[in-house]
Amino acid sequence: MAGELSFFELGVEDVERGRAFYEALFGWRFEPGPSGAGFVITAPGTPGGMHGGDAGAGPYVFFAVDDIDAAVNRVRELGGTVDEADVEGDEDQQSRFGRFRICHDDQGSHFGLHQPPP
Repeated sequence: MAGELSFFELGVEDVERGRAFYEALFGWRFEPGPSGAGFVITAPGTPGGMHGGDAGAGPYVFFAVDDIDAAVNRVRELGGTVDEADVEGDEDQQSRFGRFRICHDDQGSHFGLHQPPP
């Protein structure tokens, strides 16, 4: 099963702010991490983790959304930013691969949004 996302780790400066942001955006559940620092993240299909003291760090992972435009708006509402450069390609590429946007949470850590093709 090579190539499937099996775990993700988000590095942020402040884990409580990170938890509040991603909880509000995706509805994920957070439990204290095994070391007592950071969190274990329960997300649909893929387990994850979050550690603090790592401003602007983070993996380059994409999260599926049903409506990328609504998700982009929600990122901005929560204090995040969205890169202006589209990574979506032309209409043919969108119909084959879906739509993608690269975002940053309210602490600057990057992540991607992906709306799969219909």
